[in-house]
Amino acid sequence: MNALDRMADTLAREGLSTSRDAPLAKKTWWRVGGPADLWVEAGDRRGLARVMSLAHEEGVPVFVLGNASNLLVSDKGIRGVVVRLVGELAGAAQVDRTLTLGGGARLVQLLKRAEREGWTGLEMLAGIPGTVGGAVVMNAGTRLGELSDALIDVDLVLADGEHGTATVDDLHMSYRHSELPEGAVVAAARVRLSDEDPAEAFAHVREHLEYRARTQPVDVPTCGSTFRNPEGNTAGRLIESCGLKGTRIGGAQVSEKHANFLVNTGGATATELRDLIDHVRATVAERTGVLLRPEVVLAGEW
Repeated sequence: MNALDRMADTLAREGLSTSRDAPLAKKTWWRVGGPADLWVEAGDRRGLARVMSLAHEEGVPVFVLGNASNLLVSDKGIRGVVVRLVGELAGAAQVDRTLTLGGGARLVQLLKRAEREGWTGLEMLAGIPGTVGGAVVMNAGTRLGELSDALIDVDLVLADGEHGTATVDDLHMSYRHSELPEGAVVAAARVRLSDEDPAEAFAHVREHLEYRARTQPVDVPTCGSTFRNPEGNTAGRLIESCGLKGTRIGGAQVSEKHANFLVNTGGATATELRDLIDHVRATVAERTGVLLRPEVVLAGEW
């Protein structure tokens, strides 16, 4: 019995949901990618800590898969353990003027609940199809702001399974960037609610979502913005200025609607999408002198 088999057996006996050689393509927004060696769902901090500590003992890599909305998984899949946070690790609870959000909480559902409950202060996350944990890692944001505007602190499970915490200052957050301890997983995040009138706040959200629907390809498999905006410009504007809208490699295409979005037109592979990313970067660098930095995260064995 190898390390992954031992982990799968131990975790299953302890009540965690596990699956060997689990397909990942249908779990990603680009609808591409190979299998996970071992898929595990952790529903509470204790379960997540157990996964992390076992993996640490066995020398097995761990990858946390949120909503896979900013992720390109290799056609060969992801080696080691792939974990999804569910249950209480995907919930939300209010105490006074703060919210405690599970790392696995999905932002789209969270914003819908925020509107029902009259919670304001999270409008900057509207339309982002990720999770709270991913939003912390990337300091996610929109035209309405960034998560760091509201974040207080995070509850972490460290690479060895121990507990950790970090304040927003500890994370040194900037545009699409934060500094977590290596291998740490965001189990929960605390955010500060604002005093803005809910009706006014969610009017801004609706305006933003309508703008997004008009300007972005929201009805096809895509991972949102492929590249980070360089200072003083936008990636989409640079890509379009190079005549790259509509460029295809296999089933992967630069969107005709928004040049910073790559779409799977049907049957694309992860390799084709990566090749298109590389082609766009090289072309923009050659013609404008700007080397675009990917916002999409590459995962797995390439």
